[in-house]
Amino acid sequence: MKLKGLGERLKITRKKIEAASVKNMSVKMKIWLAFVTFTAMVFILMWLLEVVFLQTFYPVFKRHQTVSAASKIARIYTEDDLDDGGIQQLAFKNNMCVEIIDSKGIEKVKVDVLNGNCVLHGDRVDIYILLNKLTASEKGSLNISMYDNAVQSDVIIYGTIINRGEEDEAYILVDAPLAPVGSIISMIKTQTFYIIAILLVFSLIISIYISNYVSRPIKNLTKAAEQLAMGNYDTRFEGGGYEEIDKLAATLEFAEGEIKKVGMMQRDLIANTSHDLRTPLTMMKAYAEMIRDLSGDDPVKRNKHLQIVIDETDRLTALVNDILDLSKLENGSMELEIKDFDITEKMKSIYSRYVEFSKKKDFHIFFDAPESYIVRCDEGKIERVICNLINNAVNYTAGDRNVYVRERITAEGVLIEVEDTGDGIEEDKIKLIFDKYYRSENHKRETIGTGLGLSIVKTILKMHGYRFGVKSTLGVGTVFWFIISDIDDMDSKK
Repeated sequence: MKLKGLGERLKITRKKIEAASVKNMSVKMKIWLAFVTFTAMVFILMWLLEVVFLQTFYPVFKRHQTVSAASKIARIYTEDDLDDGGIQQLAFKNNMCVEIIDSKGIEKVKVDVLNGNCVLHGDRVDIYILLNKLTASEKGSLNISMYDNAVQSDVIIYGTIINRGEEDEAYILVDAPLAPVGSIISMIKTQTFYIIAILLVFSLIISIYISNYVSRPIKNLTKAAEQLAMGNYDTRFEGGGYEEIDKLAATLEFAEGEIKKVGMMQRDLIANTSHDLRTPLTMMKAYAEMIRDLSGDDPVKRNKHLQIVIDETDRLTALVNDILDLSKLENGSMELEIKDFDITEKMKSIYSRYVEFSKKKDFHIFFDAPESYIVRCDEGKIERVICNLINNAVNYTAGDRNVYVRERITAEGVLIEVEDTGDGIEEDKIKLIFDKYYRSENHKRETIGTGLGLSIVKTILKMHGYRFGVKSTLGVGTVFWFIISDIDDMDSKK
């Protein structure tokens, strides 16, 4: 009944999926776009760093390099002013000219790396004007730029004072030409353009491959899920080597098995319900026609036939009530009414009713229980559990047709057992007996029952959180049992 209208819902769901596929972008396309976007961002960053920012960063970098080299020259000169080998190496390494003059105006070190084109060593600038600016500086340093026609570029001139205010005070002046970056930038632009073009082609190819590789298992799962939605329950769901997709495939396979089982249960439910409804309806119609045509004027026959109609009506009512009650129990609309009561007195009351019933149905019922014991649970629903188990035992008992009902006190709580002396249940069938409308192969079809009793028992006991089970021996009989937990345990479950 839960699957009523499943086909219509699947059609609606499929239409929603198709509509969503039109509105939303595929995983393949999203992966491809993400890869291409990332590649484009990398290329833009390369272009900015290598082309746009080079002209701005290069003078700053060169000036910092010149100041750092001058500081090293000062340290070398202070440590050993007679050895200028280290100074020459620094000058050639950094492409700068060096001039060191002491406080008396005597030239101590001269390094010309430009073969006479140094600003400091030519006549394009008055070196003593630079020294005056240097000594007048509060910071003891000079840092200026000028354009030099000889080298056709800007030149950085930097000066600093060694041992300022002391007798061996000296002055360091360096000049370093800034290489023209226009031609370099033009070359870098050309190289960068070709590099970006080549990498873009490769990135497009790689992105298409990766997007196809990643999306392929998802597309396969989608197709398989569509087959499942169309009712093909033998569909195989294969992962793609990814943890998440493998888990999804396993989940879909599990769902497929459950849906297949539910479908089989639905067919069994319809078949069994139809049979159980048809039987009393046929009987009611047949005896109603007999009353109309044959026994209407015979009080004895009429009453007998009317009683059969009433019995079949009661049976039909019981079936409908069981279906409704089970539905309420399973969807949670029927709540537990927890209270304290004496389970032993309740069992005695149930036993007394079945003693009278046993005289009509030709079976023997036995009851064994200790003294009074207080439990805390839903009295009405537990009574229904016990009655359903006894009814099941009555239907299946054979041979001496004995039914045993026992109550035992255990460390866990009250153990209730209902035993019959029937043919027993095969071990591989025990796990199925609580399913709706499942009947043992040894079941007699004429036995009165709705086929939902044990399913109701299972649902009620699960609502309480009680342990329950079945023990059966072929040719000997079956024992159904459950344990009503102690009061403290029940309070913890509320």
